[in-house]
Amino acid sequence: MEAHRQIAHRSRSLAVLNVVLDLLRRSLSYLPPVLPPASRPARPRPRFNRHELAGAFGDLGTTLPLLIGVLAASDLDPASVLVVFGLLQVASGLGYGLPMAVQPLKAFAALVISQHLPARVVLGGGLAIGGAMLLLTLTGLVDRLARLVPRPVVRGIQLGLALQLATLALKEYVPADGPAGYALAAVALGLTGALLGHRRWPAALVVVALGVAYGLLLRLDWPTAYRALAPRLPRWHVPTAADIAAGALLLALPQLPLSLANSVLATQRVALDYFPDRPLTVRRISLTYALMNLVSPFFGGFPVCHGSGGLVGHYTFGGRTGGSVVLAGGLFVGVGLFFSQGVAQLTRVFPLPVLGVLLLFEALTLAALLRDVAGTRAHLRVALLVGLLAAGLPYGYLVGLVVGTAAHYALGRGWAGRDE
Repeated sequence: MEAHRQIAHRSRSLAVLNVVLDLLRRSLSYLPPVLPPASRPARPRPRFNRHELAGAFGDLGTTLPLLIGVLAASDLDPASVLVVFGLLQVASGLGYGLPMAVQPLKAFAALVISQHLPARVVLGGGLAIGGAMLLLTLTGLVDRLARLVPRPVVRGIQLGLALQLATLALKEYVPADGPAGYALAAVALGLTGALLGHRRWPAALVVVALGVAYGLLLRLDWPTAYRALAPRLPRWHVPTAADIAAGALLLALPQLPLSLANSVLATQRVALDYFPDRPLTVRRISLTYALMNLVSPFFGGFPVCHGSGGLVGHYTFGGRTGGSVVLAGGLFVGVGLFFSQGVAQLTRVFPLPVLGVLLLFEALTLAALLRDVAGTRAHLRVALLVGLLAAGLPYGYLVGLVVGTAAHYALGRGWAGRDE
């Protein structure tokens, strides 16, 4: 009887896998190109120098705590999560040629950490959100959304993310080690402020070196670290239909508004700000978002997205090509393959106050993008409103997106005062 149940379970799993593979094949066959071949600019080759290496650490303050949190709260396999996450970073850096970082899905991570959801539901949710984003891409709905949402609303979404990152840095990371942590953060803050943009001594490299030296000298338990050193490979996993349904209800639905607002619209806006000669469409960003999440669950990877904060973090500390993202991905792959059982200790070794400083500068750079709507009072008001709603409310990004868009068009038509 047990053998029959196992055979039935495998048959259902293979059926799910075949459906996903067929969907991927069909979607890629008739998707229009992102740009016509004649107008498509050549993809820049990734560079691997000290500035790209510095940029590789620009997003660690966001990604590392989220990954460690979900690994501690669930039965996800650490090697699978870290290796797949790193490989997706490498693929993104090579595919875009820009510092298009990959980040864990934040709403997913918050729900997994707070509710201790099992791995099968998390991986099923990854397939669900990937399928939803693919549907939005193929139907053109994501393009219509991009045309509908005005720039002040996108800037407000970025401001909301900046407020959340700054709050996390100042309330959780900087005070983590008490007086010694405050002193370490002050030194890191001074070094970052003095060296930001320095050609010979990139700020992130110097600050990360400071944190590594602090951790190795004062925190690392060398015997425990040695015992945790062991090679591991990702595990194969096929989510069932029940897992996908549960993941869609518990995880994908709360994530979708944040993904549309920050992972697609805001990321495209930042990419255009930093790389105007390499125009990216929301369709391409949403397509790679979908494909990553339709592939990674089969290898045990945590669901991911692109994020405006990740792009800003890499750019702020020196990343100008996909090289910084490839280097960051290589770091995660290496840790996942050889040190996945000791990753919790690794995070305790590296001081949180240093991560907090990096995160704070990422937040400041995100907030500074508000400057291009500051010249019009009505646009600035809409952006500030959206930012406060996004940062302060449950489902704040969805509320900010809807309220901000409505307010912008109401102001433009004179329904709520004159657009100044």
